[in-house]
Amino acid sequence: MSPFTGSAQPTEEWRHLGLSVDGGVATVTLARPRKLNALTFGAYADLRDLLAQLSRERSVRALVLGGEGRGFCSGGDVDEIIGATLALDTAELLDFNRMTGATVRAIRECPFPVIAAVHGVAAGAGAVLALAADFRIADPTARFSFLFTRVGLSGGDMGAAYLLPRVVGLGHATRLLMLGEPVPAPEAERIGLISELVPEGTAGERAAALAARLAAGPALAQAQTKALLTVELDMPLAASVELDAATQALLMTSADYAEFHAAFTAKRPPEWRGR
Repeated sequence: MSPFTGSAQPTEEWRHLGLSVDGGVATVTLARPRKLNALTFGAYADLRDLLAQLSRERSVRALVLGGEGRGFCSGGDVDEIIGATLALDTAELLDFNRMTGATVRAIRECPFPVIAAVHGVAAGAGAVLALAADFRIADPTARFSFLFTRVGLSGGDMGAAYLLPRVVGLGHATRLLMLGEPVPAPEAERIGLISELVPEGTAGERAAALAARLAAGPALAQAQTKALLTVELDMPLAASVELDAATQALLMTSADYAEFHAAFTAKRPPEWRGR
């Protein structure tokens, strides 16, 4: 995402999300615990816009996405999303669905790693938000459910039919998206849906520790690695190898690359600056 801005001023208060930033790590919290952090129109839009703003500011090097209370996210609010969409016309429905997809794209395209800290329910759109993250840290209470067919919609919502086969394989993705059955944490670990299974109640803590480790690392190299992982999914090998070569040539001119050599020669840890 481009760091250049126009006349619009940065948003200082996010009404539909919790946000804190410390040491280059942003912690974003879905904060409707009484409704298991069910998403609203405003929550989708805030998350999309927040990721774009943080990407432009370049002050954040890693982001933790979590949910307050008993679960991560139960998906779209039944009244404020499902009920409300019944009153929308086709053009309005297309706008809504493009917005939810733009939120997933913002997670995939932001220039810093996103870690989902999952406990309890991650259902529907909540499961896809976790899926879009670069890392999924989950505790034994986590259960993922891709519920879209159970409400009469396609399982390929918000990019799920693109992302899920690439994470767990086509066979598992077909089962999860067709049937919408819950996937408990042990099974999610077995099929590769989660990056790490941690003791109960520690997903947020472990995600924060991973975010701090990433934030202290070579941000420019990590950003380019994330970008290549995303765009090369659809590229043939020859094009991927050529893009890798161009990216490495670019990074070999960076201050971080020179800093590694200087630090190695001086037998000290490198001081990464993301430049």
